[in-house]
Amino acid sequence: MQPCPPPFPIRIQAIGLLAWTVVTFAAAAVGGFASSQAGSFYADLARPSWAPPGWLFGPVWTLLYALMAVAVWLVWRNGGFRSAGSALTLYLLQLAANSMWTWLFFAWRQGGLAFAEILVLWALIAATILAFWRISRIAGVLLLPYLAWVSFAAALTYATWTLNPGVLS
Repeated sequence: MQPCPPPFPIRIQAIGLLAWTVVTFAAAAVGGFASSQAGSFYADLARPSWAPPGWLFGPVWTLLYALMAVAVWLVWRNGGFRSAGSALTLYLLQLAANSMWTWLFFAWRQGGLAFAEILVLWALIAATILAFWRISRIAGVLLLPYLAWVSFAAALTYATWTLNPGVLS
């Protein structure tokens, strides 16, 4: 049995990949802007012994955003918003939530809200994985490292918030 060809021509698929990559990394830039001056703030926080060094976050997030862009493109190319609208909408919602966490934690120093928000983000990512899995198992699998990292980040957020009651409200 031959697999069905994607409904979009190759040229449109390439444009779609570029567009979803731009959208994904634009969200990263929005979050990155909030943390651009956070190096010394993060270094001065009391952190748990298992916290990674600050320099590690950039490379990890770059890889995760690249995987996310490929995953959303795989879903989109199966018919766009017409056939995968709810999955793509979930993706955009979790992307917005992803950007918001950085603002809450680094720019506004709201540790409690950042922790609550990352739990919402985790649920949105899990829902996105399920929605993507139904359309493209590969797309769902590509988001699993993201969910794992956000799980770790949630624990780190909670620990850092509780260790810094005077700095993170």
